[in-house]
Amino acid sequence: MALSYKVRRRLALLVLVIGLPAYVVVAVTLVGLFDRPPFLLELGIYVGLGFLWILPLKPVFLGVGQSNPDQADAEKRSDGGTPPAT
Repeated sequence: MALSYKVRRRLALLVLVIGLPAYVVVAVTLVGLFDRPPFLLELGIYVGLGFLWILPLKPVFLGVGQSNPDQADAEKRSDGGTPPAT
């Protein structure tokens, strides 16, 4: 089942406002449980964790910054495919 544009926008906002800060807190807490590794390894861990959250949420964020495709389809159908007058 594909998510509608409106649902994807709301989910993306929820993830960015609540989910991402919670993920950061969990990631920092988990890394803090171990002895501090060398700087470059620690940097690599944080960069890796920074990209890891994107993988499962990529479908939610695809196309969210663009105009509503459902609305554009409805406008095309109502116009009958004629270009706007200039």
